[in-house]
Amino acid sequence: MRKEFPRTTPEAVGIPSASIEWLLDRLEEGWTEPHGLMIMRHGKVCAEGWWAPYATGIRHGLQSHTKTYAATAVGIAYTEGLLKLTDRIVDIFPDEIPENPSENLKKLTVRDVLCMGCGMDTMPRPSKDWIREFLATPVNHVPGTTFMYNSTGSTFLGAIVRKLTGLGLHDYLKPRLFDKIGIDAENLRWITMPDGMEVGGGGLFATTEDNLRLMKLYADGGVWEGERILAEDYVKLATSKQNDSATERAVNPPAEDNFVGYGFQIWMCRPKGVYRADGAMGQFTIVFPERDMLLAITENASGSTGGAMPQKALDTIWKWMDALPGPETEILPEDPEASAHLARRMQMLALPAPRRSPESPLQEKINGSTYAVTDGYFALADAGMVRFMSGEDRPGGAKALSLTFAENACTLTCLVDGKPQSLTAAMDGTRLRNELPGMPSIALCSGCWEADNVFQLRLRMVETCNETSITFTFSGDQAQVETCSNHVFAGKAQVTHLTRI
Repeated sequence: MRKEFPRTTPEAVGIPSASIEWLLDRLEEGWTEPHGLMIMRHGKVCAEGWWAPYATGIRHGLQSHTKTYAATAVGIAYTEGLLKLTDRIVDIFPDEIPENPSENLKKLTVRDVLCMGCGMDTMPRPSKDWIREFLATPVNHVPGTTFMYNSTGSTFLGAIVRKLTGLGLHDYLKPRLFDKIGIDAENLRWITMPDGMEVGGGGLFATTEDNLRLMKLYADGGVWEGERILAEDYVKLATSKQNDSATERAVNPPAEDNFVGYGFQIWMCRPKGVYRADGAMGQFTIVFPERDMLLAITENASGSTGGAMPQKALDTIWKWMDALPGPETEILPEDPEASAHLARRMQMLALPAPRRSPESPLQEKINGSTYAVTDGYFALADAGMVRFMSGEDRPGGAKALSLTFAENACTLTCLVDGKPQSLTAAMDGTRLRNELPGMPSIALCSGCWEADNVFQLRLRMVETCNETSITFTFSGDQAQVETCSNHVFAGKAQVTHLTRI
């Protein structure tokens, strides 16, 4: 049974409402796209809000924040006595190791994998035999003596649990973690490897509050409502420096909070004692032990590089924290006007509405016309990051497209393998919900005429960080389609050429 957290005013837990308004102002300046925010102190939620169309119960792509869930599964197995941190990987996977394992591979332990100390310089791509390929990757350094951010190693943590229990991450964690700390396991979604293993390195979709609940377990020393879920010594190790991550400076120079140390799939932060679960593009759940405070945020802080804008999000949060009353301040005088204003604002948070431009003299001429794909590739649901993490093949491309206009709406239909696939977009400044195949599946779609001969569809993939734009440029019987996404891993825009038939 899920027990809801108490809700209170910021002042009741020693935080000025005005300070949270300042944080909202910074997040809305345009350098990031905020999606959800929760702040908790002394076990009470004092501020929470989601920028529509994002909402409290909508799961969100976590990227590497998933790693902390995978490590928690190992921590629970440790707590249950199923493994020791000093257990050797070659002993757990005797049938998957190379015929003549190197001396360094023989030394590799569970602890080394947890703290990104595998000793490898590369990691394999997803495949059906990814475990064998991971164990065949040269261990060039003595395990535990170097740091390399190894997402395959994070997924391997789940493989350790599966090897010992016969259960994947989801089935193992449901009764032991999710059900106990109030995470709705039915609402979670996982990307999986070709062998069915959940991608523990970045494949979980969960809510902002799910993340807050996970990290509250760590903040409370592994105990939830009097029940120990994680061993105390495991939590202390997981949330303190176990490996020196300073070499990350050469990999991701802007990300200064990545250089101060790493625990068990948890990053140390520059403010003393602070630690965080961390996913690409700014999926942070931060624990401030000295203040008995947690902050969880989901966002798209992509920017022009992988680390600059997520680091700016952290810098902004540190600046906010530094301006708060001291950690000894348990309570402030109530400020009903300020707290009410903040509460109203957080209830009305929203991303900018789609542009409304529903008319063009060209619309009637192309309405219902079929265009053959003559060059390039086009798919409604080409989830590149999902394919990157799971090893899935690229979905079949469309052979033909058509746009059908109705009052305040447009339907894009694609012919794929002889079968139609379609989505419908609102053209009145709102978004329409569409269910696409695969994961992520929910696309909130809008459309508008950018010019007389340029029509653009925007797909807000609300379970992810990103929005995809599909821009049609018409010229006589020819058309060009440019598809691009607004997140840092999207790559170059994809161009498709069409001919009316």
